[in-house]
Amino acid sequence: MQGLHHGRRPDHGGIRAYCVRGGIASLAAAAFMIREADVPGHVITILEAEDRLGGSLDGAGDPERGYVIRGGRMLEAEFRCTFDLFSSIPTLARDRTVTEEILAWNRVIRSQSKARLVRAGRRLDTPAFGLAERHILTLERLGLEPEGMLGRSSIADHFEASFFETNFWLMWCTTFAFQPWHSAVEFRRYLLRFMHLIGGFSRLEGILRTRYNQYDSLVRPLQAWLAERGVRVEHRTRVTDLEFAEAGQARRIAAILCEGPGGPRRIEVGAEDRVLVTLGSMTDASSFGDTDHAPAPRERTEGAAWRLWERIADGRPEFGRPVVFDRHVPDSRWVSFTATLRDPALFRMVRDFTGNVPGEGGLITFAESGWLLSIVLPHQPHFADQPEEVQVLWGYGLKVDRPGDAVAKPMLACTGREIMQEVLAQLGLGGEAAERILATTTCIPCLMPFITSQFLCRGPGDRPAVRPEGAANFAFLGQFCELPEDVVFTVEYSVRSAWTAVQALFGAGRVPPPVHQGRFDPRVLWRAFRTLHDLEG
Repeated sequence: MQGLHHGRRPDHGGIRAYCVRGGIASLAAAAFMIREADVPGHVITILEAEDRLGGSLDGAGDPERGYVIRGGRMLEAEFRCTFDLFSSIPTLARDRTVTEEILAWNRVIRSQSKARLVRAGRRLDTPAFGLAERHILTLERLGLEPEGMLGRSSIADHFEASFFETNFWLMWCTTFAFQPWHSAVEFRRYLLRFMHLIGGFSRLEGILRTRYNQYDSLVRPLQAWLAERGVRVEHRTRVTDLEFAEAGQARRIAAILCEGPGGPRRIEVGAEDRVLVTLGSMTDASSFGDTDHAPAPRERTEGAAWRLWERIADGRPEFGRPVVFDRHVPDSRWVSFTATLRDPALFRMVRDFTGNVPGEGGLITFAESGWLLSIVLPHQPHFADQPEEVQVLWGYGLKVDRPGDAVAKPMLACTGREIMQEVLAQLGLGGEAAERILATTTCIPCLMPFITSQFLCRGPGDRPAVRPEGAANFAFLGQFCELPEDVVFTVEYSVRSAWTAVQALFGAGRVPPPVHQGRFDPRVLWRAFRTLHDLEG
């Protein structure tokens, strides 16, 4: 092929393994290949377009320019694949495993929100769900109805408008980022998957957090473990296409086409080699603003992960339908923001207002906010290198195309300063105190056009199998492949996809543990029933 130079394959014998893109799914796949399939680390290569690994589990910045995280995934005790993986990975301090650190940390800082919702400037301690009997009957019907019968229906197709005004929905949608137009199938899966948490849902009981942001607590230790075992990472290497060779019903990847610092490149892939491809990306085409500038929207075509999936799925329906997920940006976007504060007044005020110390309360949602605004004050420091005199908070809005209450602009058009003005107004802070906080705060907003694309209405076949029928030497990873019964938008889903792919491709090691099925526990059912009827207390 003209314009390409050919990468030379190392002369060591045996297979080569390639992970396309360097998010948590690929990192986990590399670890499972080493741990479960005895693949030598030095034959594994991760191809990543950015200059750092971790994908959506990012964390960057410094106290001068400001820290930034696009978001954070919550953990819970039944994330069996995640905790199994990290039981093999030491922390950066190398004093215990990452799993041991998370479990020990959450024995010290337990989730116990006393202000999950704020209305009219007052916190609601353990807010009642406020569900009518007809809402509960619909929830129960969704739990019992086979997934196939829901088709491509939305949540709004099953509930009347009053359901979306209840405290249950406000807490549900802001905890998990669901919208009424999102998939009823995904909503059903969440109801069943997290039924064991419904009893403490209004207090966020059972939610586990990492000690620092997930880049520092999960990605960096895993990356270090892989590097020690010789796994190679090629940064700034964007995979643009995959070439396939077909023989009858079998299909294998024969070459990986990519672009990097040295220009276009073709990597030959042998029949015995393995390729693990992460499909799509919830944070593709993200754009950042700063304190004085709103994030500039990027075009859909700037998302390299989506372009790759569309290219390889063209004419191959068994590879899924990416257009179901990447052509509906108004239905899948929202704005998050990270604030770096150099004045402790805001943290002190929120602590006194909520009754929770940072790290204990979790998500605080301003129920009457025009943006449906939520903030989180994590335990400090939130970054491993964060100075003691600096605090970091994170927040996001779900209704980003509507005007705010103090700032009469859509959230997606706001600067970091304007977003902080809205936060302070929702907390009832004004005057000199607010001006002092604004003057000492760096706020970085991030517009993510595909952040909840995995929740969009879908049908059978829109997400491909981890190992599609006939796939000889490749498998798919991440949030946009199909794992029956588990739920997207979680670290667990990415890690489970990686373990499933490695087991399918190599036929070695343990199979992934089954998805937790709390709905078959009578105690879970009884507590969920009482809580939905506001009888728990």
